[in-house]
Amino acid sequence: MTYRYLLVFALAMASYSVNGSQQLEIHRTLNGSMPPANIAVTADNRLFMSSHLGWGSTHRVVEVLPDGAYQAYPDYQFSPALGGVLGIVADRQGVLWFLDSIWGDKPLGRVIGWDTLNNRLFKVFHIAYPFINNEFILNDLAVDRSHGAIYISETAGQQTSAILVIDIDTGAIRRVLQGSQATVAEDKDLLVDGEVVKSNGTPVRVGVNPITIDEADQWLYFAPMSSSSVYRVETSHLVDDSLSPTELEKQVERYAAKPMSDGITIDSANNLYISDLAANAIGVITPDRQYQLLHQDSNLLSWIEGFANAGEYIYVSSNKLHDSPVFNNTGADNLDFFLLKFKPLAPAPHGR
Repeated sequence: MTYRYLLVFALAMASYSVNGSQQLEIHRTLNGSMPPANIAVTADNRLFMSSHLGWGSTHRVVEVLPDGAYQAYPDYQFSPALGGVLGIVADRQGVLWFLDSIWGDKPLGRVIGWDTLNNRLFKVFHIAYPFINNEFILNDLAVDRSHGAIYISETAGQQTSAILVIDIDTGAIRRVLQGSQATVAEDKDLLVDGEVVKSNGTPVRVGVNPITIDEADQWLYFAPMSSSSVYRVETSHLVDDSLSPTELEKQVERYAAKPMSDGITIDSANNLYISDLAANAIGVITPDRQYQLLHQDSNLLSWIEGFANAGEYIYVSSNKLHDSPVFNNTGADNLDFFLLKFKPLAPAPHGR
């Protein structure tokens, strides 16, 4: 009991030194039929969630209602037509954007924008060869309404990870930073609960995945999941199609050291929140570019997949993905998953 008390006290004090002892709160506990992937919160505080195909989920996108119920979104006719949805973001104009990946003989990706205020389709962008190949994964996204662009982390194969840039007005697609140090996985093992995470017996190496954009839509932050660094580039350079690949590469800056991570987000003071997979934790990179733990819990924070900003709170999805069939061939029947929330160090503007 004494050791447990001291450990809890130490963690609480570590959190206090960063954020004034703000508590991590359970917003929803989810059963095995509803494993979360990423989450999104609109400016009017509606909560949406993609459900992870890696757990074999039959759900794609749902709205988490205030009473705790789930509702297929946009509706029960549209949702079953989706393939596998990971990234999901609600922008400041009330559009819910989500990434749909359909694998097969002719791989197809879709970026779907749904107007949540008027309950109607806003945009659909189709992504096919040569912008994606058979190994593609549309993983996560950031929406930049200032420049009319969407930035997608396309994880792809180990050496072909890239960022996709889509013009919201024209639908034009560009694939940039393919094979860059900033998008390709490092040759380092990912350990969760002290064990190397493997797929089909091979240690995983995952390219660009976490991605977010600051409040001013000036900087895009991104990183390979399997990487000890997070990078950033000015959005003005990303949308400049006159830059050659070499010229764009020169604009990318190594921002800071980070742990192996999945989700990422940023607040109004440019504190960068990161899932720390090995530590079962949420960490933060402060504006002085130093990393420290913010919250840690071996059950509640076991594989943080996504973040969603909601003003005075940041919401978090926790899904134990390392235990899923895609990695360890276990089932979700007896597992609980969590949607959590915590108060950030500074207000966390919607839209990321």
